[in-house]
Amino acid sequence: MTQSEIYDLIIVGGGPGGLSAGIYAMRAALKTAIIEKAIAGGQLNLSDAVENYPAITHIGGAELAMQFVEHARSYGLEEINEEVVAVEPGMEYHTIRLSGGRVIATHAVILATGGTPRKLNVPGEDQYYGRGVSYCAVCDGFFFRNKDVIVVGGGDSACEEGLYLAKLARQVFLVHRRDALRASRILQQRVEAECKLEVLWNTVVSEIIANDSGVHRVALQDVQTGEMREMPIDGVFIFVGFDPNNQLVPAGVRMTPEGFVVTDAQCTTHIPGIYAIGDLRDKTARQIVISAADGCTAALNAAHYVESRKASKRDESCELPTGMADL
Repeated sequence: MTQSEIYDLIIVGGGPGGLSAGIYAMRAALKTAIIEKAIAGGQLNLSDAVENYPAITHIGGAELAMQFVEHARSYGLEEINEEVVAVEPGMEYHTIRLSGGRVIATHAVILATGGTPRKLNVPGEDQYYGRGVSYCAVCDGFFFRNKDVIVVGGGDSACEEGLYLAKLARQVFLVHRRDALRASRILQQRVEAECKLEVLWNTVVSEIIANDSGVHRVALQDVQTGEMREMPIDGVFIFVGFDPNNQLVPAGVRMTPEGFVVTDAQCTTHIPGIYAIGDLRDKTARQIVISAADGCTAALNAAHYVESRKASKRDESCELPTGMADL
């Protein structure tokens, strides 16, 4: 394998974090490719509107995704539209295996595979995503000012997002399948004290119903009695868990019990030359701007890593053979 066949950096995942990494990697003159099996832009393409990305007051998610893509393409970033089946660490190079059989050698890898909100898997959930169904209160809560919304879940995230929505919505109903919340005690106390937040105990959402304007009703079921009823509502926020897409994370990379990759402040994992960014990485908030910042951080650090490896190889090639120094 010649040096020209080896990449400096491979980015796995084409969401905001991966594309930002691509921009900074190209600016650092790294031989870089980004691999995305689906549409570039990731889950951002599924957002109806974005109003919290700095310097952009309002933009459609798909439009913002395309701006990320076009910016990265303007630097000549190579795009590979194929599925990665394995990321294999190596002492000299890391290896990326693609579903079509291609094998790519690279000095560094940025894993930007993101994560997936857990779903209720009820009728209407997928169909009305972005039209009243959301998995991010901070992202979409503004659209429900002075409206009635449901938050599904009983853990810390559901309570935190419910309290956040209570600042915006007219009324928030916290739907929980049990008779006690799983959230920390301090969050439970805050929920109890919030007059605009009502808990619907022992209840599950069985269907999300919409009209031409979006979600306007939900079907609820009492898990103890089986009784069904419908409730008028303007929005449904679902917080029953979030799963990182960690299937490609190599063995030896440290992860939390929930499966998020543990990194340092430079987005570096425990394996030199392998970085994790965005929703795959263990952190406190999951926002587009944070993923983009992670991409910048990882790419800049990857550039330093790659240059140091190349410099080391150059030094090795310049060393004189044993005994030559005395001639």
